[in-house]
Amino acid sequence: MTGPEVRIDPLTGLKVVLAPARADRPFQFTPAGEAHEDAAASCPLCEGREELTPPEVWAERPGGGAPDTPGWLVRSVPNKFPLLDQTPPEEGRPVTDPLAEGRGEPDYFASAPATGLHEVIVHAPIHVASVSELGPEQLEHAMRGWRTRSGAHPGAAYVHVMVNEGGAAGASLEHSHAQLYAIDFVPALIAREREHFTAHNTRTMGGCLLCDLMREEVRRRDRVIAVDDDAVLMAPFASRVPYELRVVPRHHERSFADAPETCAPLLHRALTMLRETLGAMPPYNLWVRTAPHDAEHFHWHIDIVPRLTRLAGFELGTGVSVNIRAPEQVAAELR
Repeated sequence: MTGPEVRIDPLTGLKVVLAPARADRPFQFTPAGEAHEDAAASCPLCEGREELTPPEVWAERPGGGAPDTPGWLVRSVPNKFPLLDQTPPEEGRPVTDPLAEGRGEPDYFASAPATGLHEVIVHAPIHVASVSELGPEQLEHAMRGWRTRSGAHPGAAYVHVMVNEGGAAGASLEHSHAQLYAIDFVPALIAREREHFTAHNTRTMGGCLLCDLMREEVRRRDRVIAVDDDAVLMAPFASRVPYELRVVPRHHERSFADAPETCAPLLHRALTMLRETLGAMPPYNLWVRTAPHDAEHFHWHIDIVPRLTRLAGFELGTGVSVNIRAPEQVAAELR
C-alpha cells in the first residue's frame, strides 16, 4: 500500500478506510488478562462461591452433583445486572427483522420492551483472567458450554455469544467468562450479513459466501495466518481495527449451536499469537457470529477485535471504521 485505501467488507458491505501512515502516531494500551490477588479474593465467579451468583441454569459437572455447588468445569447463570428483562423468547413468536419487514419505520417514536435472556458463562472454576490462559483443554470445555447454551434458546431471533476482556473492552469482572444474549429481534448488522450470504447464494447458484471467500483467501495466502483440521485463521480483508482476526470453520455449518466442532484449538492459538506479538494480551472483544432466525444461507464464524485504538469523530460521525494496520501486515507478523 502506498496511501490510504477504502475497502468493502465482503460479509457486510460496510466500508473501512486503511490508513497505515497514522500508525506513526504514538499510542499504548493497558494489558488485559492480568489477574489481581484482591479481585480473586472476592470474586463471585470462583468455585466455592456459588451462592454469590443467581441460581445456576446449566453446568458441566463430570462427577455429578447438585446445582450451585462445587465440582463444575463450566457454569452458566443469569446475569445479575441483565441487559434484557429475562423473558425467554417463545418459539413461533413473530420476529422483528429490519430487512425482512422493510427499511422504513412509520412510527417516529417506536419502542418496545427489551425482552430476552442474558446469561454469564463462567469459563473455569479457578480464577483465570484471560481466555488465553485457560489452556486448550479448558477452552474446549468453555466453548462447548457456549455451544450448549446457544442451542438452549430455540425461540430466540438471534443468540449472541461474546467475550469482553479488559476494562477498555467493557469487562466489569476479571474472572474469564462469556456472555450470552437470546434476543427476540434480528439486529440490523446481522441481518445485513445474512442478506449478503443470500445474495451470493443466488448469484452463484448455490455457493456459500464464506466458503468461497475462505478458499480464495487460502489460494492467495496474503491474509491467512494459520490452518488446522477444523478452521482457518485470517486477518479479514476489510479489518476494522489493527490485529482484527477471524476464525472460519472449514466445515460448512449455518449455526454454531449445530456445529460439529468449536474451533477451540485455533482460537487458542490466535489469542496466544496476539499476546506474543504485542507483548501482552490487549483488551479485546470476541463474538460468535451465527445464523439468525430462519436464515437459510449462512456460515458461522468467530471475530476477535482488539481495542488498541479509540473511536473518534470520523468513525462515530460517518459509521466508517479507520484501521491503521493493513491486514496483510498483521498476517505476516502473526505468521
